[in-house]
Amino acid sequence: MKAREIIKWAVVAIAIGIVGCSPFNKLLKLNDSEQMYNAAIKYYDDGDFEHALQLFTEIAPRYASTMRSDTIMYYTGCCYYKQGDFHTSASIFDEYRRTYGRSPLLEDVEYMHAMGFYFSSPQPSRDQTTTLQAISAISEYMERYPTSPKLGVCEMRLKELRGKLYDKSYINARTYYKTERYKAAIIAFNNALAEFPESPHREEMLYLTLDSSYKLAANSISSLQIDRYLDAMDAYYNFISEFPNSRHAKAAERMQRSIKRFLAKNNAEGGAAEDDNQTEEE
Repeated sequence: MKAREIIKWAVVAIAIGIVGCSPFNKLLKLNDSEQMYNAAIKYYDDGDFEHALQLFTEIAPRYASTMRSDTIMYYTGCCYYKQGDFHTSASIFDEYRRTYGRSPLLEDVEYMHAMGFYFSSPQPSRDQTTTLQAISAISEYMERYPTSPKLGVCEMRLKELRGKLYDKSYINARTYYKTERYKAAIIAFNNALAEFPESPHREEMLYLTLDSSYKLAANSISSLQIDRYLDAMDAYYNFISEFPNSRHAKAAERMQRSIKRFLAKNNAEGGAAEDDNQTEEE
């Protein structure tokens, strides 16, 4: 046991000695700002962003208000960006934009600032505030740099981000539908269609608006049914006029026939009688 302990501590001592004698630690002990600056650039170029960041952070105060201060801030932000810390890189890049508005590095900074929001954008089921920030930042970049070779990438990113907004609006509205809150579902679907008329979910949302309207009418108190069945008929025409060959067309036709029967019957009888036993949907 003693022999094993001796070997273990010997290995630890050797490891500490190796680390202590590493080129990076020697560089820190030497404390030469010029060598540290050059080494930081070299580490960055080699993809060792962790060591580069340590060095840039160490020397930043020494080069404050010098010709290198903007370069060091640029590389510091890049190190965080390359390591996936987009929150920190966004703060640094935003400060860079305010401080060095004429820098030749500004275009690259603004691109990474925008893309940081893109990479931070969550899945459609979650809050899309960051997605909106990404769309705004990328659009701003494209306006400022209309000849940038990165415009193609920006267009693809915007399309993907807008897709998340389409999905989010559809998911929210469909949640009301699935929980049988049909009045809320109708409002949510209509709002989503008005805000995003180009949504790829348009066909499905128009159909679910019809289905929600039909079910809301069917489950309403008698005094509200005629008006709500008329709303359902409008929803039918809105759907079928745009998507006559939809996979939902047969179901829509069945609802239309049921609506027509109800309206014909109640028009003939002069209106349905009040049913106090039925309850209005909240």
